[in-house]
Amino acid sequence: MADEGKKVGVITHFYDKIGVGIVKLDSDIKLGDKLKFQGNTTDFEQQVGQMQFEHKDIEEGKAGQEVGIKLEGKARDGDAVYLV
Repeated sequence: MADEGKKVGVITHFYDKIGVGIVKLDSDIKLGDKLKFQGNTTDFEQQVGQMQFEHKDIEEGKAGQEVGIKLEGKARDGDAVYLV
């Protein structure tokens, strides 16, 4: 598991119907960053195409924020999020 990259956060909730993961950020991320989502049954990578904070579109998420990211795969609470 040494190839994930830098850990930037953790999934705190996943909204299955709309495919949005809520990520509690440990580090800043921005639109276009490539993230890896890793957990017991989760393992996929994608670029950040859409991100929101307090229901408003943002271009950059700051450490300490909980942001919503539109996900291409299914994530679960507690999954780690890495910058690759």
